[in-house]
Amino acid sequence: MQSDIPDMKEPVIEIRGLYKSFGDNHVLRGVDLDLFKGENLVVLGKSGSGKSVLIKILVQLLKQDSGDINILGQDISRLSLKALNKLRLRIGFAFQASALYDSMTVKENMEFPLTRNVKNLTRKEIDFKIERLLDSVGLPNTINQMPSELSGGQKKRIGVARTLILNPEIMFYDEPTAGLDPITCIDINNLINQVREEYKTSSIVITHDLTCAKDTGDRMAVLVEGQFKAVGSFEEVFENATDPNIKSFYDYNFIR
Repeated sequence: MQSDIPDMKEPVIEIRGLYKSFGDNHVLRGVDLDLFKGENLVVLGKSGSGKSVLIKILVQLLKQDSGDINILGQDISRLSLKALNKLRLRIGFAFQASALYDSMTVKENMEFPLTRNVKNLTRKEIDFKIERLLDSVGLPNTINQMPSELSGGQKKRIGVARTLILNPEIMFYDEPTAGLDPITCIDINNLINQVREEYKTSSIVITHDLTCAKDTGDRMAVLVEGQFKAVGSFEEVFENATDPNIKSFYDYNFIR
């Protein structure tokens, strides 16, 4: 767990009464949740439980059917497209598949969001920022490699580094340990904690991996049938769990 204590009095994301359906499939059914400044909040749920839908709504890639979302003091449903895009630059999204461009080197992948969104940077400033971030995630020697030359864990790290290049205040991690071996999972969990400490981010970690949840999360929020059935520390959520959905989730991860 992290050494910094999050400010539980200062929410950076507030979600109230969030609903989302796709036809007769009611994915989110009245979700309430807060993310506090400096916190790593883990959203747990089985595949298809609505975790990724929630994240997509938070960045407005999907629109909610109803409910209020306030991010960094702004009601996102009331923002113009220009204001929404400006807010999105304050949010980093580490995709499950890393989302690197196959035709670009690591350096070019890192450079792309920076040159697209930050004007008047010199070549020296761009190179310094890229080199610093690659060093920060432990991959300085990959700068001229292609994504096809990287391992799955390396791609995840590069994806995180590219997300950090715009200095986001909030990070979203979508299944950060999916498809990785146990040792690499530990490295990614450590990286999530490192990012929080070094870059002072507040984060939502979407996962079904309880080891990831336990190692990175200050709080857990368990999504079951479109609602959060338990919110609290790992111990608070799982030690005395009576809900069979929550208990079976723990048993699947740890008592297989």
